[in-house]
Amino acid sequence: MNKRSIFILFFALLIFSVSAEAQCAMCRAVLENEEGQNAAKGINDGIVYLMMIPYILIGGLGYIIYYKFFKTKKELK
Repeated sequence: MNKRSIFILFFALLIFSVSAEAQCAMCRAVLENEEGQNAAKGINDGIVYLMMIPYILIGGLGYIIYYKFFKTKKELK
């Protein structure tokens, strides 16, 4: 894949992404009983924030490995 197609694919994924709210069953049961949903929204945002960190780290590591592999492959030619 060339850089342009990767950019188009990445841009399309950003445009057509769906927001997701994650919550375990126990947290949902406790938070649904409250009158205000501010606490539930805060918990959801915190869970999503904490789950983004591993994906960013693994994505960065994958990019570094990919870059180093193809850089050495181009230098050998």
